[in-house]
Amino acid sequence: MDTAELEKRVTVCEDLEAIKQLKARYCAVCDDNHNTDNITKLFVDDGIWEGAGLGVHQGHQAIRALFKSFQERISFSQHNVMNPIIEVNGDQAKGTWYLLGPFTFRKGNRAVWL
Repeated sequence: MDTAELEKRVTVCEDLEAIKQLKARYCAVCDDNHNTDNITKLFVDDGIWEGAGLGVHQGHQAIRALFKSFQERISFSQHNVMNPIIEVNGDQAKGTWYLLGPFTFRKGNRAVWL
């Protein structure tokens, strides 16, 4: 293996770890009462948050509003994410994780596993 190939492989490994750390920071923000101040620090100015059944929210203002709505509906959450499958292709990546987490919704103080 030549130096260029080794550097490329190291870069991919570093990128994978950075993505895992970003996901962990995202989960921590969610579990900190869906912190509206800190969530925008994880997204670029025109970043997109998209979730099945929850729509597409683009930009800091829209993402902050979404997290405010989470605060109003959710009194407790613990995001346990696992089994990441991350594909890095140059300066782009795609990742999927499984989520298993206890949540408590304010309405009726209803506790559920998601």
